Amino acid sequence: MTSKAVVKAFYESDLANDASVVERFFHKDCKLHWTNNQGIRLLEYNDIIAFFEGTRQSYNHLRFGFTHFIEAESFVTTRHTLYGTTIENPNIETMIAHFSTIWEVKDNKLYRGYEISQHADESDEKGMESYKEINI
Repeated sequence: MTSKAVVKAFYESDLANDASVVERFFHKDCKLHWTNNQGIRLLEYNDIIAFFEGTRQSYNHLRFGFTHFIEAESFVTTRHTLYGTTIENPNIETMIAHFSTIWEVKDNKLYRGYEISQHADESDEKGMESYKEINI
């Protein structure tokens, strides 16, 4: 499987409901370096398990809208918006955040991730326009 296929399969999985996502897609020695509005976080395998357990408690469904999906050997870069439906509002999909992520794939699993995210602000017309440009 190509690195791009591994990353694509991860994003197409049922992250909000499938408890096996981390085991199936993340390398046991993985590290995710995540920069967000709270600062920089380093998530390792067990941290990622806990993160997705929390996700499953809050969301019924998650969907990713990609503007970029670029592969270079074992590295895959994505730029996308995350959408979700919460348990409280299962009929309303909400735009959650914009992400740019560089994944390194090793042994057909997500091994290293370098991610930057920001809260999606639908009132920011320039920002929203930028995420409409699809270059896949």
